[in-house]
Order: sequence, then structure tokens, then C-alpha cells
Amino acid sequence: MGAQIRVYRQKIASTSSMKKIFKAMEMIATSRINKARKSADAASPYADALTKAVTAIATQNSISHPLINRSANSRRSAVLVLASDRGLAGSYSASVLKKTESLIEKLRSEGREVQLYLVGRKAKSYFDFRERSYERAWEGNTDNPNIDMAVEIRDALLDAYSRPYEQGGVDDLHIVYTEFVSMVTQETTILRLLPLAVAEARDFGEQIVPGQQLEDDQFTQNSAFEFEPSPQEVLDELLPRYIASRLYACLLEAAASELASRQRAMKSAGDNADELIKKYKRLMNNARQAAITQELSEIVSGADALAS
Repeated sequence: MGAQIRVYRQKIASTSSMKKIFKAMEMIATSRINKARKSADAASPYADALTKAVTAIATQNSISHPLINRSANSRRSAVLVLASDRGLAGSYSASVLKKTESLIEKLRSEGREVQLYLVGRKAKSYFDFRERSYERAWEGNTDNPNIDMAVEIRDALLDAYSRPYEQGGVDDLHIVYTEFVSMVTQETTILRLLPLAVAEARDFGEQIVPGQQLEDDQFTQNSAFEFEPSPQEVLDELLPRYIASRLYACLLEAAASELASRQRAMKSAGDNADELIKKYKRLMNNARQAAITQELSEIVSGADALAS
């Protein structure tokens, strides 16, 4: 009985230590969520306004630009996966990877090759473990991204998009990331970056602007605009900024979602630790009561034996 009591005491002590870690991580995530949400909210208006400006130009019938449909039959697609560097965030990374697998399967079923670009150690280790190839991977600061990271990713994606198919180029770009809806709701989303093709994007269940559903007439309502310099030059100038702004907005949304998922997971883990401690204390008390009862029984039995 004494050995059982010692085991339960050790379990209570170790669970209490883990509870303190869970609580600390919950508090850290909670303190950083507001900053991440403010950053995401601050970046979204510029990114959305730039996207609307680009689509207003790109949907002109007289313009031919790689930003619009470049090929009727896409042969190779680039997929950027935004996961996390660290675990202890519930199903955050698992949901992103599951969505990525479904997108890869859909693209390959249509005869397309897939080039993967990964952000986060969880995504990298997932594909490394399965010995599946990818083009590039970025690690670090997934819960606190910066514009330099977005620009670096943009340059890699635009390089692949600008190359012909025979030289390893891609025909379209997709992002799989988690959109922050609220503290309790984060949705894994597929965003179509390039080319801007509303019909095809909707076939994939994708969006052109994160968090917004744009109707067809919204893309053509400014079709009477005249541009100086030419629409071609305007698109050439806006294309890198459009990609960088969209990427940065997605990175910020993913960061806020990761922190919210971690905060919720750590709170749940702390609550579970409380329940375990209560359970171990109850079992320890039962073991102590059984030990006392056994000792009393032995004393009574010994006294009866002496009396007889």
C-alpha cells in the first residue's frame, strides 16, 4: 500500500508541473493573440484594396497578361503550405496538412503535377518523414511573421510562375492556410493566388480575397477605366506588390490562428491536468484508507490472538 501511495504522489507532482507549463504557454499565447489580430486587421485593407485594383485591370478584355488565364490546361501547380514551427497547438497543423493532401489529390486527378512550397517545421517534417519531395521550405517565426519572409516567398513563387513549363515552371499558385474567424473558430482555407480566374477558383472551392466572396460583376464594374501608363505596365508594377500583400495577409492570419489554437489547446490540457490530479488524489486517499484499515485489522487480530 505504501508503494502505491508513493506512486500516486509522484504522479500528482509530475502532473502539477505539467499543468504549470500548460498554464504558462496558455498565458503567452493569450498575450500575443491581440497583437497578431491587430497586425492581420491592419494588413487586410491594403491587401484587399490592391486585389480589387488588380482584378479591375486584369479582367479587361483587351489585356493579355500572365496575371490572367495563361493556359486553358494547367499542367503544373504550385501549392504553398502554411503550417507551424511548433506543436502543442491542437489540430492546427494537422488540419492544414489534411487540406493540402485533398488539394494535391484533386490537382493530380485532373492531370496536373504539383510543386510544394512549405512554411513551418511541421509541414517540412511531415513530407520529410514520408520522403516526398518539395521545392523549398521556410522555418522560423510562423507565429510572428514579417514582410521580409513574405517577400522571400513571393520571389520564389514568381520565379516558378514566370518560367515555362519545360524549365520547371508552374501554371497556377495556391495557398493552404488557416483563416482566423474568431477565438474559437479558425477555418483551413485554400486561396487561389494566380492566375486570376474567378470561375476556376470557385470550382476548387477557393477564394480570390480571403474572407470575402466577390461576385462576377464586382470584377467588371470598373471596366470603363482608362490607365496611365498602359494597363500592361500597371499590371507589371502591381503584380509583385499584389503577391507580397496577399502572402503577408495570409501569414498574419495563419499566425493569429496558430496562437488561438495553441491557447485553446493549452487551456484544455490544463483542465485535463486538473482532472488527473483530482483522480490521483482520490486514488491516493483510497490507498491510504485501505492501508489504515489493514493495519487496524492486523492490530485487532493480534489482540484477539493474545487474549485467547
